[in-house]
Amino acid sequence: MKRRNFFRIGLFGVGATVLTPLDLFSQESGLDKKSFRSKVKNIIFLVSDGMSSGTLNMADMQLFRATGKGSNWLNLYRENKVSRALMDMASASSIVTDSAAASSSWGCGYRVDNGKLNMGRKEEPFTPILQKFKKAGKKVGCVTTVQITHATPAGFLINSNSRGSMESIAEMYLEQNFDVLLGGGHEVFSAAKRKDSKDMYSGFVQRGYEVVQNRTDLMKTKNKKPLLGVFHEGGLPYALDQKSSVELMNKVPTLAEMTAKAIDNMKDHPAGFVMQVEGGKVDWAAHANDVGGVIFDQIAFDECVKVAIDFADQNKETLVILTTDHGNSNPGLLYGKEVNTNFDRIQNFKHTNEWILNEISPNDTADQVIKRIDYANAYKISNEEAEDILKYYRVLEKKEDALYNYKQLPFKLLSEIQKKYTSVGWIGDNHSADFVELAMYGPGSENLTAFVKNTDLHNFMLMTAGVDDLSK
Repeated sequence: MKRRNFFRIGLFGVGATVLTPLDLFSQESGLDKKSFRSKVKNIIFLVSDGMSSGTLNMADMQLFRATGKGSNWLNLYRENKVSRALMDMASASSIVTDSAAASSSWGCGYRVDNGKLNMGRKEEPFTPILQKFKKAGKKVGCVTTVQITHATPAGFLINSNSRGSMESIAEMYLEQNFDVLLGGGHEVFSAAKRKDSKDMYSGFVQRGYEVVQNRTDLMKTKNKKPLLGVFHEGGLPYALDQKSSVELMNKVPTLAEMTAKAIDNMKDHPAGFVMQVEGGKVDWAAHANDVGGVIFDQIAFDECVKVAIDFADQNKETLVILTTDHGNSNPGLLYGKEVNTNFDRIQNFKHTNEWILNEISPNDTADQVIKRIDYANAYKISNEEAEDILKYYRVLEKKEDALYNYKQLPFKLLSEIQKKYTSVGWIGDNHSADFVELAMYGPGSENLTAFVKNTDLHNFMLMTAGVDDLSK
């Protein structure tokens, strides 16, 4: 069917017939449901949240220059092992999406307004995809480096008019009996932290979950029960800060470790599994214009790419999907005679800009600021640059975006100073409207076309797994 004719049918209807997103996708793509079904038993959906193309590029370049090998993601491109596309991620309310609307577009097959999770403009709920797969008999789960109740995992799991309602989202998770939930968000589950003082941990235990709160206990789990793992208040530590702390390495699992454990928990289920994995702190680092944060969290995400691909190589019924929900701040390496030397400095970073700025106070001296940055990033800023940072604290400047910078730290100022020493620049500190990378590995990937709309991915997954649209 020609695309123009399809839109006539889609917009005006065919008699009184109401078509599901899956029916519409089948008509638009020209793919018959039966012929589209492949031998896909499992789907691993990997999302590097807020990954601009510059982020993907710089992480790959960092690995090449440090180890002689590129990233697992781009090596799949180099070796021509994946189908690749660009994807339009606009939401119903904006050409620049937020994470809630982006994940919901994949989660329910409809574009929704920014800030909402699988909810239409008339407050009609659209069934999230992991509920559909759960109803079809598969195990389902989500893994993330931010709160497990945050926008991206929630977009695959539940309905809500507000992405910020994380306490109620945790309760919805419990009602739905999802099989694996791993990430941060202690404040959402702890009776001592919740506004209503509900002990959500006990609730999950009573439902038969194995509940763990540190890396050691996660590694000891026996995969006989559904699993809830919450390893930190708020998001998990940045990968760069974590690798510089023995305490954090022992307490908090890496994204790759959580991904491997989630797969291990669900892989033997007769009907298979579907899971979403999110590198959520890539987005947070981009909001902060934190070059060490964004590159090393992207590298940490890339390690879980290997975990997923290795499993897919062993299990020939597994489709791996690689993507991001939107660009963020669009970092890039900029030309200059010292660009090689400057970029290589990042290999020696021990800590993120968040770590640097959290401990600076108005009473510090310029020399103390210089030494702290030198320890964290292995370069010395000037006395004037240190004084500029201190002025920010002394006049208590405020920054508007409290969601990702609730302590009002001078991220933008430090990134502008840092650019001189790393040759990395940023276009801003928020989401961008880029068409995003989409790649697929494994059975079903041959059906990917070169350019897709975000909502197509919902229907693509259902059809690839041979699951009807179980919206009712």
